[in-house]
Amino acid sequence: MTGTAVVVGAGVGGLATAIGLRRAGWQVSIRERRAELERYGTAFALTPAAQDALDRLGVGAAVRRRAVPYRSAQIRTPDGRVLAGLPLERLEKKAGKPELLISRPYLIDLLLAELATLGGAGVVEFGANVTDAAALQAGYDLVVGADGLRSAVRAACFSASAGPTKVGSVAWIGIADFETDRHGETWGKGRFFGLTPVEPGHTNWYAAVPEGTTAADLPGLFADWHDPIPHILTKTDPAGWLCYEMRHLHPALPTFVTAGKVALVGDAAHAMTPNLGQGACTALLDAEALTRALAHHGPGALPAALHTYDRERRRSAQRTAFASRTLHRIVTTDHTRLRNTAARLLPGRPDGISYR
Repeated sequence: MTGTAVVVGAGVGGLATAIGLRRAGWQVSIRERRAELERYGTAFALTPAAQDALDRLGVGAAVRRRAVPYRSAQIRTPDGRVLAGLPLERLEKKAGKPELLISRPYLIDLLLAELATLGGAGVVEFGANVTDAAALQAGYDLVVGADGLRSAVRAACFSASAGPTKVGSVAWIGIADFETDRHGETWGKGRFFGLTPVEPGHTNWYAAVPEGTTAADLPGLFADWHDPIPHILTKTDPAGWLCYEMRHLHPALPTFVTAGKVALVGDAAHAMTPNLGQGACTALLDAEALTRALAHHGPGALPAALHTYDRERRRSAQRTAFASRTLHRIVTTDHTRLRNTAARLLPGRPDGISYR
């Protein structure tokens, strides 16, 4: 089936949805409230399932040319002792491909380029702050809310009780202009620090700390942690760091679709904490599942297509969101001895190794 669609939001989920719709023959317009797309350099993790979704959307090969594999990572204590290894090798063996990491600007640009090849050049209307999302239903056959945690589409068309909920932490993120092989996360008391590859010559880093922590506070909180964490915070320019308040969507929505013509994807449907690194992945899986359902169902079957999408994605995405929120509570607990004991039961801990 085909028709006219408006996608509200031009992030990863919105652009991927627009690509899928264009491939299925839909006429698509995109409304983006910002004056231009955000291009900050954090790294997105792409699981094998998300890579498969990108393949079905037609951009998998281009993404793999710019992404780097993520094959080795550990969980450490602040003094550098390894608590456990992340099971990346086992996951790669099972899936037949590694998890990948790609910077956000690269992924956004690749999605935009693919949209342009499908005749979607110029479909993004910037500075279009949607204030009456419900009114869009009169002008389009399909309305897709891909407008993030504070979704105007969700607020207008879905449960008014669901909204952004604080978790008590802020995340500082940045890119260091050197490489390290000490990838993974370091768990301290009430805070943690992560390091991943992102591209040759650079390292992606992120720190979750209590609310109210400023850039000036950050180096002192990690001064006695293992290398290269203090080096990153003292030798990189704080002007290039980004900070955002960690929130999740609560309560969980009873449905991702409504009115037979409105659907939510990505953070608008199931915003989660970043602990599992699944935000971009779930948005891509949503986009591909929605557009596949629309392509599968015949003319006049839009409500059935949306029901198929909701049945496939809602419970899976909400389980991921719940697991990520639970992991955040575990990682940022003050009861570090119990947490670390549990972490040591995970496979992959090389006894006696210190990375300090």
